[in-house]
Amino acid sequence: GGLAIAVAINYWLTLPIIGLSCILLTARHFCLKASTNLKRIEAIARSPVYAHINASLQGLVTIRAHSAEKLLEQELYRYLDSHTSVTHIFYYVMAFLSLAQEIVINIYVAICVFSFILFKSDSWGTDAGLIITQSLTIMNFLQWGMKMSAEVANQMTCIERSVEYMHLEPEEIDTDEKLTLDPSWPQFGMIEMKNVFMRYDISEPYVLRNLNFLVLPQEKVGIVGRTGAGKSSLIAALFRLAPLEGSVIIDAVDTSTISLEALRSHISIIPQDPVLFSGTLRTNLDPFHRYSDPELYTVLHEIKLNDSVKRSEMLHLDSQVTGGGGNFSVGQRQLVCLARAILRDNKILVLDEATANVDPQTDALIQSTIRNRFAHCTVLTVAHRLNTIIDSDRVLVMDAGSVIEFDHPHELLSHQDGLFSKLVQQTGPAKAKELAHIAHENFKNKNSFKE
Repeated sequence: GGLAIAVAINYWLTLPIIGLSCILLTARHFCLKASTNLKRIEAIARSPVYAHINASLQGLVTIRAHSAEKLLEQELYRYLDSHTSVTHIFYYVMAFLSLAQEIVINIYVAICVFSFILFKSDSWGTDAGLIITQSLTIMNFLQWGMKMSAEVANQMTCIERSVEYMHLEPEEIDTDEKLTLDPSWPQFGMIEMKNVFMRYDISEPYVLRNLNFLVLPQEKVGIVGRTGAGKSSLIAALFRLAPLEGSVIIDAVDTSTISLEALRSHISIIPQDPVLFSGTLRTNLDPFHRYSDPELYTVLHEIKLNDSVKRSEMLHLDSQVTGGGGNFSVGQRQLVCLARAILRDNKILVLDEATANVDPQTDALIQSTIRNRFAHCTVLTVAHRLNTIIDSDRVLVMDAGSVIEFDHPHELLSHQDGLFSKLVQQTGPAKAKELAHIAHENFKNKNSFKE
């Protein structure tokens, strides 16, 4: 309306209005382009700050025990510096846009005043006053409108990220072409890998290279190797967490012919970092409500979850579990994962560094429960500590994504130049002698049992 009044009073003002509008829109375009990208970077830089604070709050006891306050403080400052620098630049860009608007409006007011001075008329004072008043009003509305439009464009980066997640390609869409399994599959727990290659991305090198081995039913197999050897990647291939080449066969069924849900629901796993969900202990043990309360209490008694707590702190099925199981110790969370595996009673159990972060008592309890409760199952154990797999039926030794050795620990130790022998020797003379003795006794008992 103000612009229309100015043009009606002096139509020559149309030219500066058009020119200044082009300048203002150009400034807005470049500022908005910069601010939108800065907003994206700010959102990326903000996530580590929140993650660091959350992790610090959950690990206060550990931080205090290791006197790591200064280290965590410096790390937080580094994240804050990254976030704050981007935020400041963003506000500078928005301030520049506001400044550009004010300069353009002031230039427009100056042009209007000088136009009336140059082209004097009888009512130039009244007309000039009217245009200046309207221009000031326009400036307020223009600043507000430009600010809001820029804010909307910047906040759309959040919608952009949501849309990006909405269009993520799912792992796999189950179709009718997938093989329908017998409800009792797998009955034996035999695992075979044939010519398996796997990489996490098409642009990355293979993390598993030409795996060929057979795990017999009810066999207890330890998986060892140096860091980066491909131990966890082998487990990922078993669960089809990444595209792979070759065949993974369980009880004569190629896992690529069945749905992901069917495959993963028939293999139990106890991970290194146990996962608990917000809710109750009941929902964590039995999220699909398939088991009765007596069955759940039997399992809780079997894993001795309440043995190490006071009577007033004893856990029951309705005990609350906070996010991530923050109100449970690492050992307790691991025992809950063990209880899940016992309840499901699958023929295949995977232990991925399951006892790496627990105390010796919990470690012994888990190992004892697995030996007794899962004697009829095929058990794959990924381990750094060799004492947890030295009594296995066989040990699969990996290096650089390939299987280097696969035999009974005693047989592997008979090859002094073998990789497994070198790993045992690295534990020290006393420990190596103890491990060799355990392997020999286990091998002797196994052979005598066969006879």
